[in-house]
Amino acid sequence: MVQPPPARVGDHVDDIETPALIVDLDAFERNLKIMQETADRLGVKLRPHAKTHKSPVVAMRQMALGAVGQCCQKVGEAEAMVDGGILDVLVSNEVVGRRKLDRLAALAGRARIGVCVDHPDQISALAESVAVFDTRIEVLVEIDVGAGRCGVAPGEPAVELVKAIEAAPGLSFGGLQAYHGSAQHIRGWGERRQAIRKAADGVKMTKDALAAAGIDCPRVTGAGTGSFEFEAETGLWDEIQCGSYAFMDADYGRNFDEAGDPVSGFRNSLFVLASVMSAPAPGRAVCDAGHKSSAIDSGLPAVHGRADVTYAGASDEHGSLVVGAGAEALGLGDKVWLIPGHCDPTINLHDWFVAIRGGRVEALWPVAARGALR
Repeated sequence: MVQPPPARVGDHVDDIETPALIVDLDAFERNLKIMQETADRLGVKLRPHAKTHKSPVVAMRQMALGAVGQCCQKVGEAEAMVDGGILDVLVSNEVVGRRKLDRLAALAGRARIGVCVDHPDQISALAESVAVFDTRIEVLVEIDVGAGRCGVAPGEPAVELVKAIEAAPGLSFGGLQAYHGSAQHIRGWGERRQAIRKAADGVKMTKDALAAAGIDCPRVTGAGTGSFEFEAETGLWDEIQCGSYAFMDADYGRNFDEAGDPVSGFRNSLFVLASVMSAPAPGRAVCDAGHKSSAIDSGLPAVHGRADVTYAGASDEHGSLVVGAGAEALGLGDKVWLIPGHCDPTINLHDWFVAIRGGRVEALWPVAARGALR
């Protein structure tokens, strides 16, 4: 059951029920503008990843600035985007299972839909579903460019899959998916760049093999917030799939730029607002945001605006705070602004974004694809 929103439009931030997922609109809008302007300058198309925001409202704002569509990881996310008016969606992942493939084929009757494959059986199964629904789907071949996750080996193995796509009724070859997810969180600028240059070798090998076979490659898509400038500089990627840039998180805050400083082009716009619910001893406090409010797979949240307070541990519904010696104590009801360790799974824990500006609630956005795991 979707929970009621934790605030009303016009409320002061002090009146927001906690824990709540907050979007600072000034920082959020700045991030969106910077990314689109950067993509335009680099000469690549921007297809933001909806696995981060799970919200057609956010997607519409990105597309109003020039994004060409959205990426999703799950059919359920794609359905939520199309239901919300997004008519160009790439499922940048493999989809297996008759019911899910049928849902995807049906969705292609309402929007431009793409999906990735890395095995010939996925192609034949997809062709069966589109035949039933009399629709057409773009199919991209995912190549493994270093992440060691999904993807066929670059070069000839990818060419063989492309030939199978072109021979299948109802399917069209949409290009290559080349995403190096783990490279996004390599801390050093030079090391991140080197990882993408190695990934580019696999992309070039595959494009050359396709050209030798007389096959045009419509696009190469991939890249994320931590590396997109490196993909773009190779001239091999046509489209970037950044998602976290809209919000940022504590983990991305640990990446460094070329000068060795923390990367600061994008600002934190996403917070979990929590309240102190217990102050059991000097130097200690407990807030009402634990595991169920903020994902900790990439580390514990950081406390925004209070360098003297540390979020030291979490349980299901509690966050343990340590207040530095000599610092102002935290009392019952005091608010704490937490920067999540990882924005994507944190957003998936909430039903609503509370969008604020100037200390007031300006909008409430449902997290429409929350829990869309299939």
